[in-house]
Amino acid sequence: MKLDSTRNEELPIYESLIRERGDVVEEARAVAEETQHQMTQALNGHAPVQQEAGAQQ
Repeated sequence: MKLDSTRNEELPIYESLIRERGDVVEEARAVAEETQHQMTQALNGHAPVQQEAGAQQ
């Protein structure tokens, strides 16, 4: 099996972007998991859903 050298060369660029700008993908994943947990709790009647101040209708 041949290794993909292009993929290996891209990793340092990705790592430097994470250092400079933060790991946006990981942050989005964490927020999505927390939101999913909160919605599961709300749908099961265990916790109220809190709206952000800017999200009011």
